[in-house]
Amino acid sequence: MAISQEWRKGLLGIAVLVAIIAGVTLFRGGEKAAEYRTAKVEQGDLTTRVSATGKVDALVTVEVGSQVSGRVQKLFADFNSQVKKGQVVAQIDPSLFEAQVEQARAKLANDEANTEKARVLLADAKRALKRMETLFARDFVSESEKEAAQSAHDSAVANLKAAETQIAQDRASLKLAEANLRYATILSPVDGIVISRNVSVGQTVAASLQAPTLFTIAQDLTEMKVDTSVDEADIGKVVIGQEAEFTVDAYPDTPFRGTVQDIYNQPVTLQNVVTYDAIILVKNPELKLRPGMTANVTIRVAHKENVVKLPNAALRYRPERESGRTVPAKRDRRPTEVWVLREGKEVAVPVTLGLSDGSFTEVLSGDLKPGDSVIIEKIRKNGAPPQGSGRAPSMRF
Repeated sequence: MAISQEWRKGLLGIAVLVAIIAGVTLFRGGEKAAEYRTAKVEQGDLTTRVSATGKVDALVTVEVGSQVSGRVQKLFADFNSQVKKGQVVAQIDPSLFEAQVEQARAKLANDEANTEKARVLLADAKRALKRMETLFARDFVSESEKEAAQSAHDSAVANLKAAETQIAQDRASLKLAEANLRYATILSPVDGIVISRNVSVGQTVAASLQAPTLFTIAQDLTEMKVDTSVDEADIGKVVIGQEAEFTVDAYPDTPFRGTVQDIYNQPVTLQNVVTYDAIILVKNPELKLRPGMTANVTIRVAHKENVVKLPNAALRYRPERESGRTVPAKRDRRPTEVWVLREGKEVAVPVTLGLSDGSFTEVLSGDLKPGDSVIIEKIRKNGAPPQGSGRAPSMRF
């Protein structure tokens, strides 16, 4: 049966209408609304920490040296030996020093005899002078004879003084020789544990220029210190009394805790990097920590409880303008803006920021409450890359 001309026109119109509807549908499907990646505003504690590296060391370390030169004859202490104050830890061959003591004593005895001889001569000169003075008064001797007796007397007085001075010098020499003999016996100056021994039996030590170190003794290993190097940008946040936590490679899963005891004002410059030493005290009752260990330290410089905080990623988000560029960040640190998703729309919320721990930042004021969704980035459905994730203003707290 033949189809009428009017019926054909109707079918063509329906086909055109269907094509138009399909084109509109496809066109709209290519412009799907953007979606957002968000994060929640939270409420909780916030802690700011400063990171540093340091070295574990004994609280008091004493280097035991030798004030005299000689051959090490005996050792009475070794690595890890417990020693008491005044205990003998080493003996340098004393034979040379004993000979020097005997020599000094012999010289002293000889000069004491000479002094006694000078004293006898002086007494004789006094008697001779007195006799000459009596005879001169009676004109039995000449004046020159009297003057000779006076000269002999004065010479005897001078000889006695010289002999007495020599005795004082000999006594000082004997005292020095006896001291060197005592120094040949090395004593521990403190109670502690030997952590280093630098000599062996038979070795010769030379103390002519400086005292060689024989032992290093740590006074008490149950209390240790960590000498940390804090960057100059962070040293202003560190104060005495703050809590610190650190780990060492030997016990990576065991945190050790201590407190900041001192901060040195002397800067340390290495490759144009300036650091300052902060000393941390730590208890070591189990003796796990050993001198020389490397410590990875975090110092708690600020802490607040139960504060409203937002993720730092929200501070980096900036929406797009119609031109496609992101809204520039404000140069002022406070207040700034974060963008909140409300009823599917981006809403700018001015906020004043406070403490930051690197992941979250405290909200001091602003229309934000726990549970609000802050925008982190925009995600398009048509495959375009995320937009609006510009850099946030730099903030230092």
